[in-house]
Amino acid sequence: MKAEHITFTSEGTNCSGLLYKPQGKGPYPAVVMAHGFSLVKEVFLPQYAKRFAEAGLAVLAFDYRNFGESEGDNRQHMDPAMQIEDYRNAISYMASQDFIDGNRIGIWGSSYSGGHVLQVGAMDCRVKAIVSQVPTIRGILGMEKKMGKENIEIHTQHLADYRQARYEGAPVEYIKVVSEDGKNCAQTHHEAFEWFTKKAQKMAHTWENRLTLESMEKYMEYYPASNADLISPTPLLMVVAIEDGITPATPAIDIFNEKISEPKKLVELPKGHFDLYDGDTFERAQQEAADWFVEHLGKELSQ
Repeated sequence: MKAEHITFTSEGTNCSGLLYKPQGKGPYPAVVMAHGFSLVKEVFLPQYAKRFAEAGLAVLAFDYRNFGESEGDNRQHMDPAMQIEDYRNAISYMASQDFIDGNRIGIWGSSYSGGHVLQVGAMDCRVKAIVSQVPTIRGILGMEKKMGKENIEIHTQHLADYRQARYEGAPVEYIKVVSEDGKNCAQTHHEAFEWFTKKAQKMAHTWENRLTLESMEKYMEYYPASNADLISPTPLLMVVAIEDGITPATPAIDIFNEKISEPKKLVELPKGHFDLYDGDTFERAQQEAADWFVEHLGKELSQ
C-alpha cells in the first residue's frame, strides 16, 4: 500500500505527513497519528497505518514541527503543548478533505504521544475514538523510573542551572536521546540504545539522536493525564505493557480505573515497551487498535 506525501500547516509552519487511503469510495472515517519521544513518522507508524487502512480507515501519520521532514526553526525541540497543537491541526486538515467524514475521526498515540492523545481527546470534541498505547502519564514518574531518585535530583539541578543560563543568553544546549552506556542521555533504559540505533535510525534517516535540553524540562513538567476525567464519553482504548521500563504500566492502569469513565477498554500485554512495535505483541496491539476504531468509527473491518 502506497502512501501519499502531504503537507499541512500548524500555527503557520508546514508539517509533513503520510496519507493512507483505504479501498472503496469515501467519505472515509479517519485516524490521525504521530510518534512518541523524539521519533518520526517513518518509524513503525506505516505498519500501524496500513493495518488501519486495510480496515477501511483513512490514516494521516505526521511529523511534529521541528522534527523529521516537517519545518520549524527550533530543530529537535520537543514541546508537548506544540505537539498537541500539531495533532489538532492535523485533525483540522483531515476534516477539511472531501474524502474524509469529519464526524468520524479518531486519534492514535504511543508512549509520549500516548499521553498527547489523552489531552487532545479530553479537549477536542471532534475526536470520536482514542487509542492510547503505553502512554506517558506523568513525565516525572517516567524519569524517576529510568534514572533513580539520586540521579534525577542531579538532572533536575542541571535543568535549573540551564534555565538560568538561557535567561542570561546561553546558546541552545542539546542532550543525546540514547547513548551506548546509558549515561548523559534522555533514554537511559538498557534496551533503548539498541532499539533507537538499530531499528529507528535504520527506518528513518531523518531521526536525530539529540533533543534540546529544554525538551527534558518540558517532559518532566508534563502531566497529560491531568484532564483524563474529561475524556468520556469519547471511547478510549488504553494499551499497556506490563514489563514496560520506559512508561510504567501501573500509573496508566490507575488513571484508567480511577479517572476514565465508560466507554473504555484496557488491554494489558505481557512484554516491554519496545515490543509493541514488532513481533507478536505488535500484532496484538495493532489488531486491538484497528478493532477499536472500526467499532467506534463505524466501518466494517476488511476481511
